Amino acid sequence: MLEKYLSVFIMSMVPVIELRGGMITAVTVLGLPLLPSYLVCVAGNILPVPFLLLFVRVVLGWCCRLPKIGGWFQRIWDKAEEKAKKIGKWELLGLLIFVAVPLPGSGAWTGSLIATILRLKPLPAFLVIFAGVLIAGIIMGLMSFGLLEAIEALFA
Repeated sequence: MLEKYLSVFIMSMVPVIELRGGMITAVTVLGLPLLPSYLVCVAGNILPVPFLLLFVRVVLGWCCRLPKIGGWFQRIWDKAEEKAKKIGKWELLGLLIFVAVPLPGSGAWTGSLIATILRLKPLPAFLVIFAGVLIAGIIMGLMSFGLLEAIEALFA
């Protein structure tokens, strides 16, 4: 059982997959209970955020200058700048909504990058991203668990 929780914890840390994939896997594939899955996925998703907020600008700037693969990192940076412009004047509220809505390309990793581009202070950015992850987890839990219940009711 511990291995299952460890796998969704690690899965929730991975960019792109994040909490959204962790919650779906925990509830629908591994059959784990909703509340512990939620807590483990939130913890896994939020763990990289402080490091991202503090170091992403330096690391991504360095990666953009790498031969052969620098262009790929530059596209990530450019895409995040586009999303940051959309959030723009709304800053913290926009960041909260961006992280909370479980859509492809949104989440804690991109939210951290956007917070960095907007030059938000790390602590308020972290708290807003954390709140967004909590909300996204609730949405994904309801979608994962609730969807299964609805499907079972249709075929019962």
